[in-house]
Amino acid sequence: MERIAESIMLSWGIKRMLLAFAAGALAVLALPPFNFFAVLFISFPVLVWLLDGASGSAERGLLGRMRPAFVTGWWFGFGYFVAGLWWLGNALLVDANGFAWALPLAVLGLPAILALFYGTAAAVAWLLWSDGIGRIAALGAAFGLIEWARSFVLTGFPWNAIGYAAMPAPLMMQSVELVGIFGMSALTVFVFSAPALVGTKRGAVAGILTALVLFSAHVGYGWFALNRLDKTELAPSGATIRIVQPDIDQSAKWDMAERERIFSRLLAFSAVPPREGEVRPTHIVWPETALPFLLTENPGALSRIADMLQVGQTLVTGAVRFEDGAGGTRQRFYNSIYVIDDEGQIIGAADKMHLVPFGEYLPFEAMLRRFGLTPVAETFGGFSAADRRGMLSLPGGLGAVPLICYEAIFPDLSRVPEGRASLLLNLTNDAWYGMTPGPYQHLRQAQLRAVETRLPLIRAANNGISAVVDAGGRIIGSLPLGEAGVFDVVLPSPSDQFLLIRIRQFNFGLIIVIMVVMALFARRSKKQRFD
Repeated sequence: MERIAESIMLSWGIKRMLLAFAAGALAVLALPPFNFFAVLFISFPVLVWLLDGASGSAERGLLGRMRPAFVTGWWFGFGYFVAGLWWLGNALLVDANGFAWALPLAVLGLPAILALFYGTAAAVAWLLWSDGIGRIAALGAAFGLIEWARSFVLTGFPWNAIGYAAMPAPLMMQSVELVGIFGMSALTVFVFSAPALVGTKRGAVAGILTALVLFSAHVGYGWFALNRLDKTELAPSGATIRIVQPDIDQSAKWDMAERERIFSRLLAFSAVPPREGEVRPTHIVWPETALPFLLTENPGALSRIADMLQVGQTLVTGAVRFEDGAGGTRQRFYNSIYVIDDEGQIIGAADKMHLVPFGEYLPFEAMLRRFGLTPVAETFGGFSAADRRGMLSLPGGLGAVPLICYEAIFPDLSRVPEGRASLLLNLTNDAWYGMTPGPYQHLRQAQLRAVETRLPLIRAANNGISAVVDAGGRIIGSLPLGEAGVFDVVLPSPSDQFLLIRIRQFNFGLIIVIMVVMALFARRSKKQRFD
């Protein structure tokens, strides 16, 4: 172990870059659909040893001394994000004639930008670097803070935060209720970096014991929380949900010639009789932008929906909402959710608030359109964002938190200011990404929102992966990626035992403070030894 650590620390040039890149890429095996979290016991010790050997010339000032650590962290992040996000390029191949040219930007350019965050984390950690347990505390704190920054800098893209890698199953998801995904990221880096201490000896016993205690507490709390949920007697929701996964090819989604076939397919799936002995669904849920036309411009479609729905049934569907320009303002289109009753009336709506840059809208639009750039979802010229978020009221006394597509990866968007909800409602369309790891990663992140809020999650996807998740993050019904069909599930009840988001934020801050204090104390002790 010591010889391996020394070899990695003394590596330089291309070898050092490749080691950092490979360590980051290897860490992706801890994410869905692989879920092999043990690889992190290799990836993070390698990163620690690389940072042990990352020292710049004292003559170049502080930034010059930090540069090798930044470069090491950047290569680690570049490997992690290339291996974890390569599938984004699939979305550009849906309209290859218009967007294939941007494939290198999606597959390499975005990871290169995201790697700047990990480079910054490594450089910040290096400022508090020591030769014992303090350095893995510094690295954990830096990664926790940088994953938090990733959730809002440049509109935010916290996809595949490191903390998700330590939560491959419901038993190992429950700690996120206490510390949130960013606290989990800090603790994940600390625990999985601990074997690095064996390679350099100093602080090995204390570090390994601390990591074992934290990991045991992580699993132990999972058992406790799930057991608590199972023992809690909750009033039944009284709602039976039917999820429709039509599996419409993305290239056909807005083809004029395909619209009738797509709409008829949705209606036919929705009207399938329930299995023998099961009750008919009270709520039918279609995925994001399921309707291949503007519903308000097609009253005949509302009549057909009313004919399909039985008395007392409700349809919840993704749709494009149109708002005519008034007073000289331009027309607006919204990525929305409609609630439609059995008489074909729209009785509720919610618009997407956090749009996908370059996908649903074009940043710096006036300038970039001059260069011929358009959003990938250009059917309606791009979408507008909602100016507020509210709870969506569904018949049956249900309050739903609307999460359209990747809004489910933002923990703060699962919070609704006006009160406690009954469920999280996530409509998405992962057909953009084909048969790749992307839909599996997306589902995992949505699962964690259910655990954080202790609300059941209803997730309907055009393709991959529709699911109903209970308040413990357990999937109680689903359709696999690439399969069309429906399934009915009795809506689980929300748990009345949940932590407010501000408590998680406080716990996250406390973790960072403790880790920084550990790092400062270790650095001071190291300085005293050498004075």
